[in-house]
Formats: sequence, C-alpha cells, structure tokens
Amino acid sequence: MPTLRDIKRRIRSVENTQQITKAMEMVAAAKLRKAQARVEAARPYGLKMQQMLESLSSAAAGLEHPLFEQRDAKKKLLVLVTSDRGFTGSYSSNIIRTASAYVRESPPDTVQLGIIGKKAYTYFKRRPHPIVFAITDYNARIELGRIRELVTDMIDLFSSREVDEVRLLYTRFVSTVSYRITLERFLPIEKPESEESAVSDYIFEPDADNIFSNLIPKFCVTRVLQMLLEAFASEHGSQMIAMGNATKNAGEMIEALTLQRNKARQAAITKELLDIVGGVEALK
Repeated sequence: MPTLRDIKRRIRSVENTQQITKAMEMVAAAKLRKAQARVEAARPYGLKMQQMLESLSSAAAGLEHPLFEQRDAKKKLLVLVTSDRGFTGSYSSNIIRTASAYVRESPPDTVQLGIIGKKAYTYFKRRPHPIVFAITDYNARIELGRIRELVTDMIDLFSSREVDEVRLLYTRFVSTVSYRITLERFLPIEKPESEESAVSDYIFEPDADNIFSNLIPKFCVTRVLQMLLEAFASEHGSQMIAMGNATKNAGEMIEALTLQRNKARQAAITKELLDIVGGVEALK
C-alpha cells in the first residue's frame, strides 16, 4: 500500500502534467483559430477556381491538355497527410488506417505513396509499400514555395507516365470537434460532366492553350494548398480536444488521489490515537 508521502508525490506529478496539458490545449486553441480563419478564407477562392476551370473547359471545345488525359490506372500515387507530432488523439491513426485499406483493396503493386507527416512515414517505412516522397518537417506550417515544388513533382510524375492517377487523402475541417476523412482524385483533372452551364461567348487571348497552360498549374497549387489548410486545421482541433481530455482526466485523477491521501492521513491519525490510548492504558 502506498505511503502518504508517495501519494503526495504522485499528486504533485499529476498536477504538473495537468499544467502542461492545459497549456498545450490553449496553444492548440490559438493555432486552431488562425487555421480556421485561413480555411474559411481559402474555400471561396478554391471554389471559384474550380468554377472558372469548368466554365473555360466547356467553352474551349476540343481542348486537349496533358493533365486532362484519362488513362487506365495501372500505377497510382496516393498522397496522404498526417501530423508530424503526437498529442493529437486518433487523428493520424485514422488516416493511416484509411490509407492501408486503400492499398489493400487496390490490385497488388499498383499503389505508391507520397507522405506528408512524420507519423505516416514512421508507420509506412517499416512496410513493403513504395514511398515516392516523404515530407516530415512541415509542422503544420504553410510555405507556398514548397507547395509549388510539391505540385510540380506530382505533375511531372503524371506527365512522364510514372503514375496514371494521383489521389489525395486528408481530413476536411468541419468544426472545432469534427473533421471528415476525404479521398479525392487530383490527377487527371476531371472535365465537367455537363455542359449546360457552359459559357460559349469567351474570347481567348492570346489562345486557349496558353491560358490553360497558366491556369491549370495555379489550379493544382490551389487544391494542394486547400488540402493542407484543411488538414492542419483538423490537426489543431484534434490536438485541442486530446489535450482537453488529458487535462480533464488529470483532474479526475487528482481528485481520486486526494481522496486516497485523506483516507491515508485519517488512517495514520487513527493509528496514532490508538497508540496513545494503548500507552495510557498500559500505564494504569
């Protein structure tokens, strides 16, 4: 049975841990507010880019661009985003589980991995899945230059026919306490299924090919930027919830230990009283 000194030492240890988790919860909450604002600001821009590309694609009848080329997906690249650090609850494990299921359900030796996040890299490097690239130092920071380089690498892999399809696996931010795991196709770019909303009176200057050559890379960068913004906001939300739960659990543990300490103290006092009474009775 632990002594009174052991219980007091354990209470101090749990209190120190509670202070740390509380501080981490507050930091994550501050980061989440900024990340959420960036997501909400980027969504209308991404939607407008999508609408513009669809309208121009419909208007430019017969336009062919390498990134629109539909091929049999014999070789696939799955790009997934997890966190670089822990303390995010089940955030990274849920994405890793989804990625593993996607690999298992695909034909053998058809899926290669592009990894963003140290947690996913640590998991998959021990398994026989080919890793095309791994980025483990983003730390939930947005660097537009690096995003452009990443998009260029993915486009080059598709254009050179090293892969026939590129898919993105990430978490779409829903609310402070919720996110949705999303798997969507990145390349080839899907043309609009319906031309009912097409605008036919566009005048392309200098020509449609040049316009699309400039627009499509920007559209791809916008999609990857949106993916990372959504993922990082989800990560901060998961960390805030995980640290909040840890703080709550530490509080409950402190209450239980305090009750145990009081019982131990009461037992010690009772024992001393019994010893005193026993000594008095012995002197009679």
